[in-house]
Amino acid sequence: MAAPGSSDGDRPDDLTPHPADKIYADGPDTSELDLAVVQQEISDAAPLAVASASGSAAPGPAKAEADDIIRQPDDVEPDTADGQSGHARRVGPGGATRPISDDGERPSPKAALVYNPIKVDAESLRDTVARLAAHAGWSEPLFYETTVDDLGDDVTRHALEEGVDAVLVAGGDGTVRAVSEAMSGTGVPLAIVPSGTGNLLARNLKLPLTEPGAMVRAVFDGDTLAMDVGWTEIARPDGTTAEHAFVVMGGIGLDAAMIANTNPQLKKTVGWVAYVDGAARSLPKAKPFRVVYELPGHRLHSSKVQSVLFANCGKLPAGLDLIPEASVADGALDIVIFQPKGLFGWLFVWRRVAWDNSFLRRFRAGRRVLSLRTKDNAVVYSRGAGIELATHEARPVQLDGDEFGEALSVKTRVEASALLVVVPKGHSTDGL
Repeated sequence: MAAPGSSDGDRPDDLTPHPADKIYADGPDTSELDLAVVQQEISDAAPLAVASASGSAAPGPAKAEADDIIRQPDDVEPDTADGQSGHARRVGPGGATRPISDDGERPSPKAALVYNPIKVDAESLRDTVARLAAHAGWSEPLFYETTVDDLGDDVTRHALEEGVDAVLVAGGDGTVRAVSEAMSGTGVPLAIVPSGTGNLLARNLKLPLTEPGAMVRAVFDGDTLAMDVGWTEIARPDGTTAEHAFVVMGGIGLDAAMIANTNPQLKKTVGWVAYVDGAARSLPKAKPFRVVYELPGHRLHSSKVQSVLFANCGKLPAGLDLIPEASVADGALDIVIFQPKGLFGWLFVWRRVAWDNSFLRRFRAGRRVLSLRTKDNAVVYSRGAGIELATHEARPVQLDGDEFGEALSVKTRVEASALLVVVPKGHSTDGL
């Protein structure tokens, strides 16, 4: 490795300029910008940023302990139906428990549905899948319910061992992430049936969010898109390591702390909007921390940051565009380093995400305004096959909005075209 560069708030000069910065010209220095003007822009942008987000704050739970995967804090009621054990189970069309293994061979093709029974209308969804499968000439589907202890990855592997020709997943972002991890590299198509309050991947893929039947039907007569999958190896303070997949984005630092400080019960109710609650309790105590990081093919850098994100998709809840140029099929990850300095820095972060990316870029006049303004270094973008970084003290990590404990270092990579995602027939994949 080369010697560390000294960025400390500056953009590393050896990194290729990211497309997110190309629209900016060499305008005035950030020190020359008028704070009143910036604040007015933030004020104007605020209603736009929260237009689709509403909810009330609620007290947060006790801080969960770091673990390989933090499944559920002890003070939160288990996310499972009455009478369930901690083990995932296979069920029949009517909901009755069935053995995981079949007694005999079954004709193909056949599909499997993996779903969170708390997030979906299980009976209606099973009926829809069974009816459309029969109409398409497929055999009786397999049905698997997730639990707190099995987010969906284990039962998905069971389904794959049964030789299924497609897997459907219905649940929150955590369920979609877990099932995608098990599906990565298998070549078996995955259909995301929008449900719950999250489904950020479905939003980024522009799938129909209010028509579950359309996505079920797409399994039998739709198209597929080969998308990338991100993988993160997490090194913990006790010396253990674990690697997990993500399909939207992961991060270390403030973003993960906000998730850790979010009331899980509130998240169950209102989804990603609940992170406003976590942000309100995390931001006042947020302090920058030093990271040493390196992108493949570039120098080693050292900087003080608030958060480092590694993203496969660019859109956030509430209509926010964190990375307008992000693509799920470009064979690369987009890296976003948040390194605001003081009040001005946070204003620049908010302006960049909520105003510049999410509003001004949509209009020709807005893009002209941006071309007259310089980019600031509160948010640094880059792109590559991954990122490797280390911290002096353990920091929280999140993947697709779920806690993954604390880490002293993370090593992120991308597997290009590793997941086949089902899309409706004729669905436009432009810009994905």
